[in-house]
This record gives sequence, C-alpha cells and structure tokens, in this order.
Amino acid sequence: MQRYEQSPTDPAFVQNPYPFYNRARGSGDFFWWEDYAMACAVSHKAVHAVLRDRRMGRECPPELAPTIPDALRPFYDIEAHSMLELEPPRHTRLRGLVLRAFTSRTIAALAPTITQLCHDLIDDFPAEPFDLLTAYAQPVPVITIARLLGVPEERADDLLRWSNAMVAMYQARRTSEIEAAAIAASADFADFMRSYISERRKTPRDDLISTLIAAEEGGEKLSTDELITTCILLLNAGHEATVHTLGNGTKTLLERNIRDISDASVEEIIRHDPPLHMFTRWVYEDVEICGQTFRRGDQIACLLGAANRDPVAYPDPDAFNPARKGPQNTSFGGGIHFCVGAPLARLELKIALEVLFDRCPDLALTAPPEYGDVYHFHGLTRLMVSTR
Repeated sequence: MQRYEQSPTDPAFVQNPYPFYNRARGSGDFFWWEDYAMACAVSHKAVHAVLRDRRMGRECPPELAPTIPDALRPFYDIEAHSMLELEPPRHTRLRGLVLRAFTSRTIAALAPTITQLCHDLIDDFPAEPFDLLTAYAQPVPVITIARLLGVPEERADDLLRWSNAMVAMYQARRTSEIEAAAIAASADFADFMRSYISERRKTPRDDLISTLIAAEEGGEKLSTDELITTCILLLNAGHEATVHTLGNGTKTLLERNIRDISDASVEEIIRHDPPLHMFTRWVYEDVEICGQTFRRGDQIACLLGAANRDPVAYPDPDAFNPARKGPQNTSFGGGIHFCVGAPLARLELKIALEVLFDRCPDLALTAPPEYGDVYHFHGLTRLMVSTR
C-alpha cells in the first residue's frame, strides 16, 4: 500500500484534515500512515468492512499486550473494564447490561428536560459576544448525562475537567504532563463514582446508576469496578463527541446561513464534520479486505472522517447537503461496537439546535472558529458568537 507522512498535530492538518484524506484515498482503500506506523482504511467501503469484520476487534492480542507502567495504572485499570476496549464474551455481557438500562424509552423521556435545559442556558446568554461552546455546547450534554446517571449536575465542571483530562490520553499530542493529569483525573473520577455507587446500593433511585446496579445478564451483575468504568465511559463518551458535534455543526450552519433543523440536517452534521476521526482495530487472524492482506497482530485505523467524505459513497462529499442520500455514515462506528449512545446524541443535537435557532434567529459568528489540537478527535477550541 502507498505510504504517506502527515503529522496529526500539524496546524494546517488540525484545521482541515480532509485534503490529506482525499490524497491518501486516491491511492486506494488502504494506505500506510508513517506517523502512526499503521495501516489505515480510508474509503467508506474499507472502513465499513473493517468495523464489522469479526476477525478483528478492540482487544490487543495477548502475545502483543504491552506492559503498563505502574505510574499509569490508575488510568488503565479503569480502561480494563471498558466495553469499548473489550471483545466477547465480556463485551457481550457488559453491553447487554448497559442496553437494559439505556433503553429507547429512557432516552425519549429525556426530551422535555433537555428542551428546558436549552432554554435555561439561552436565558443566560450575555448581550456581548460569547463562547457558545462553554455557554451551551458543553453544558447541554454534560448536564444531561449527569442527570441521567443520577450524579449532581452542580459537579458538571468537575466532570468536564476529569473527562477532558482522561480523553487526552488518546490524542496525538499526548505528553508526560497529559499523562499525569489523566492519572489524577482517573483517581478523582473513580473515587467520585464509587461514592455514588455505594450510596445507590443502599438507597436506589430512579436513575441510571441504580438501574445498572440492579441489571442482570445471565444471573450476573456488574461488579463495582465494572460499574465505575461503565459510568465513567458513559460520562466521557456521552459528552465529548456531542460537544464537538454541536460546535462543529453550529459553525457549519452559521457559515452557510442554514437555520432549518431536521432529522436529515442533523444526520448531515454528523457525517460532514464528525467529532472522532480514528478508531483502531486489531487483526486476530489472517484476512484479506478490499484486496489487501493483513496478519494476526496487525493494527488497522479506521478513518471515520475520511470515510464520510468518500466521493464514491457521497457525491460532492465536501458540500453540506441536508437532502443528501447515501449509505449510513461511519461517525458512530459499526458492528458490535456501534455507539450505544447514538440515540441520545441525535436527540440532544436536534433539540439543542432547534431551540438555539428558534430562540436566537440572529445568531452570528464574531470571530473565525479554530479547531483544537486534539486529533484523533476533531473539535473547536471556541465558537465566538453574538445573538444580535
């Protein structure tokens, strides 16, 4: 396969990775990304196939598992119970228990409170230009998932700080300072969740923590460590992607003077500029995909942002077109690791955008938006706007 060099922290790439994706895709379904020393699926067809092929998965083959330094154990001890990083049978059990608590009825019932939250936040918008990310895009998903789980929304700032510190471990800019912050956040986050889990074991309430405690799969319940990790995963994944998508999507709509919000426009926002651009998979047995052979122990990066801009799947892919037809976008992943929170994310995005543009018809950008150095995530540093 063709080999390419491209620093994921290069400022030009951070602001717009899509030209690089287009160049790499021009040489085939896969290319070798020198900076990651990894094969990358770059076409929609290849990404779709790799995400769903059960000869691959998220867990590292045992013979290749790295030794975790003691200093990093607080972070990786939490990761060890994450269904995002596991394969069957543990993944099946954990996901089944979460889905029993995370039902479509539970999600749909959140609509009125999400709507009211959006109105309350807009009531506090200042008259002068302000950052829409901190005033709106961040609190909507953070407070929503906090309420759903049953932890105090007054701790939203702590939840956001811990989550940002932990997810930075997946970013290309990772440093020893980022690692230290993630370790501290992991310990604080785990202690915080442990206290609420202990409380709910004694006094259950009508919240997701209590439901997860009570849920059983094949006679088995979640252990305390599994509960802690699952709650942290839901909080981290439950807001990180939605914050970026809401920010990226609002930017896109304002730049194009689009105010009509529909299911189709929300789906196009999710496709056009997604919050997560890379999702990796380990190869468990020799396999051929799209004419490319892989061996056990190989790792493949699925470039979700590139797949969503593949002209074979989406004609004129760089255009934002709410009326677009085409295959399911890859932003929520696929296969057994398809995002469990996708229905909640779609609901939050639609309500937040509908209320925002209904209440603020004159919303406008006051400064050019810039993306943050957070690859393999893709989101803005701030979104300065005015309402008049």
